[in-house]
Amino acid sequence: MAADDASAGGGDCKREKRTVSASAMHACLGALRLICVACAIDWLSGTGSTPASLVVLMAAVLAAGWFVGAVRPPPPTPCGTPGGPPVTAPRARMRDGRYLAYAESGVSRDKARFKVVYSHGFSGGRMDSPRASQLLEELGVYMVAFDRAGYGESDPDPRRSLRSAAQDIEDLADALALGDRFHLICSSLGTHAGWAAIRYIPHRLAGVALMAPVINYRWRCLPRGLARRLYRRQPAGDQWSLRVAYYAPWLLHWWMSQPWLPTSTVIDGSGTFPNALDEKNRVMALSNGMFHQRARQATQQGVQESFYRDMAVMFGRWPEFEPTDLEEPPCPVHVFQGDEDGVVPVELQRHICSRLGWVNYHELPGVGHFQSAVPGLGDRIVTTLLQAPASA
Repeated sequence: MAADDASAGGGDCKREKRTVSASAMHACLGALRLICVACAIDWLSGTGSTPASLVVLMAAVLAAGWFVGAVRPPPPTPCGTPGGPPVTAPRARMRDGRYLAYAESGVSRDKARFKVVYSHGFSGGRMDSPRASQLLEELGVYMVAFDRAGYGESDPDPRRSLRSAAQDIEDLADALALGDRFHLICSSLGTHAGWAAIRYIPHRLAGVALMAPVINYRWRCLPRGLARRLYRRQPAGDQWSLRVAYYAPWLLHWWMSQPWLPTSTVIDGSGTFPNALDEKNRVMALSNGMFHQRARQATQQGVQESFYRDMAVMFGRWPEFEPTDLEEPPCPVHVFQGDEDGVVPVELQRHICSRLGWVNYHELPGVGHFQSAVPGLGDRIVTTLLQAPASA
């Protein structure tokens, strides 16, 4: 697989959604026609008025048709396709023909001592990696960050799953010729790709750093009472959003678009944070418009293909494995967790890491969820992952 700037091959996603939706609507219309024909025959035969059961059935079919249309997400608008956003970033071709957009930092690939892939968090993108300091060049690090499937300028993946998240990382590394093994840094909700990489491609990993890994409250490994109590501490909208993502992910787009329903405070930015730096940055991002600008960039191909598929994968069912099911990989794994994280309860993170004796757990006093915003912490994480001495 080779890196490529070509436009997306995202038409398959659009065609699939249209096909599924069209099939459902055609089925409803077909049933409605049959009912109408039956009613007409009954009326013409002079046997009396239309039976009440047929009227009820007709109403039910009409309601079902309306519901299918109402909850159907709009089709995506892939980058590089007619009507879609333009392609401005370099992109790499995946094994299934999709393209992922990426951004590079640090030293050039051919001069690098270390090669690192970065997986961004919820509502993030390829420009989120720790790229501000000179540490990457001092250590000889080549870092590539990418828009995960459906985000930014990366093609949507209608079959997105935990396995496909790991495969995307492997395909990107192969497309960019990163070699047999590479390091991986994942942040927040993007850490589901890190757990998946440990599960599906452990032989490709030289080391993994997970920054504030998001937790699925319904993982079997969690203490039920503690998980339930912490789950109920969340705002009602966040609780309901996670319920819908778990029990009815196909309903997420419709649910989130209803102003009268409780919806995610993370998506609209209304939720406050217990950590002072997190809260300061939240208020600033809302006031200067950066919060909504980042959201528009992340969801420019469709909020269904980015935010809501992310929620469905992370907070839906994990049928193949959970983090505590994983075997020790042939590389060091580090978890960095702030003790003032308002998104991921530190109590649950401690429990998971205590179950995984091979995880190097780093609890960060006075740190919240957004670790990249903490001065110097990005350098510390990179240094710890690469096991290199910090520069003076």
